[in-house]
Amino acid sequence: MNPADMPATDLRAAYAGGSLSPVEALEAVLSRVEQLEPHLMALWAEDFDGARAAARDSEVRWRQRAPRGPIDGIPLTIKENLATVGVAMPLGTAASELAPSAADSPPAARSRESGAVIFARTTMPDYGMLSSSRSSFHKLSRNPWDHSKTPGGSSSGAGAAAAAGYGPLHIGTDIGGSVRLPAGWCGIFTLKPSLGRVPIDPPFQGRAAGPMTRTVADSALYMEVLSRPDPRDHMSLPFEEVAWSALDRDVKGLRIGLHLDAGAGLPVDPEVRAAVEAAAIAFAAAGAIVEPLAPFLTRDMLDGQDRFWRARAYADIKDLPEERKAKILPFIRAWAESAAPFSGHDVYSGFAQSMALRKATEMATRRFDFVLSPTAPVPAFDAELPSPTNDPQLPFEHIAFTLPYNMSEQPASSINCGYTSRGLPIGLQIAGRRFDDLGVLQMSRAWEKMRPQQRPWPTAV
Repeated sequence: MNPADMPATDLRAAYAGGSLSPVEALEAVLSRVEQLEPHLMALWAEDFDGARAAARDSEVRWRQRAPRGPIDGIPLTIKENLATVGVAMPLGTAASELAPSAADSPPAARSRESGAVIFARTTMPDYGMLSSSRSSFHKLSRNPWDHSKTPGGSSSGAGAAAAAGYGPLHIGTDIGGSVRLPAGWCGIFTLKPSLGRVPIDPPFQGRAAGPMTRTVADSALYMEVLSRPDPRDHMSLPFEEVAWSALDRDVKGLRIGLHLDAGAGLPVDPEVRAAVEAAAIAFAAAGAIVEPLAPFLTRDMLDGQDRFWRARAYADIKDLPEERKAKILPFIRAWAESAAPFSGHDVYSGFAQSMALRKATEMATRRFDFVLSPTAPVPAFDAELPSPTNDPQLPFEHIAFTLPYNMSEQPASSINCGYTSRGLPIGLQIAGRRFDDLGVLQMSRAWEKMRPQQRPWPTAV
């Protein structure tokens, strides 16, 4: 197998056995990048020379049988809104003033301490507030399965890079679906952890960082590193030693909710629905107790969250000089500036709806061990569109299945469960109870073992 396509777990074993070196693995990844990046545009701020030096250092450590950590020598990318020392953080928008970051963010720091070979940052849309790759700063990232389609967002480049074989480990961030939507549309695996499980800086309501990989085991391996404590995250959970690699679990007797109608937002595409139903049937055949979960998201909840986020975005941009505002993606600027006439009541009532959604999600799902749903109601849409609706007044119609678990702080994954008639991946979301991140990984691994054979990864132009 080409080292660019090898899971991190296999790379570690190869390094330990001496059949492959971190230098060889990195060169295979960079060769893949050279081949596909002109078409996918997933990366920013590449540092291939620095990565080669890091790979050489890792090679020495492995020869001495003294790896620095679980991911020593593994090629890795980091989403550009997670700071890495000495590199600017444009937040996907040309309106940003570029200045080198003074320190690594917690996920970058933990990765570097573990010996990871960080070779690039990955792209995102303006301010991370789109589920597409449209950006006024980055070139348009594209989906490896179909270059006319979006890889999703806001962890756009990370999703595309993982699917294309730019190495096995990638990390993104998620406040409403931003690791799960790209994972679903690119056919990869991701975990949005419980709030605070992975320290992040700055923390915010619903904001999480999570691994984006091809396999469940690789995300579990990366969680060993990412979940380590960092005092900068004042919302982080107390550190807990979790047996992240203990992925085997019998699903017999587990109570699973099947959630096929979110209650608001876009209707579920028939092909998406059929793929998720097929997964539920497979879990039931394995002995799980699968029962329908009624809709619990309301129009008021979705609109309230939108209203609160508009107000937050407007607060971020309203005092920018006009020459910088003019550089913001027009869709995002129109969306944010629509909050200019909001009253205090408008903003607070929006926030209150996010809290109502938190309560509704927990109450609706508490009788289940896990919940299955579509990751997104529709397959990947045209790359040039900022959202499936292409309407700044209706920007979040496609996050109705993912958003609830950000507000409730529950862990949720996305894993491929099939393909459309056009060959586009379909994501299955698996949500668990708050703090049961390992359980979500275990359920995801169970599905990974029982699902039909997957199609080859799109690693050629």
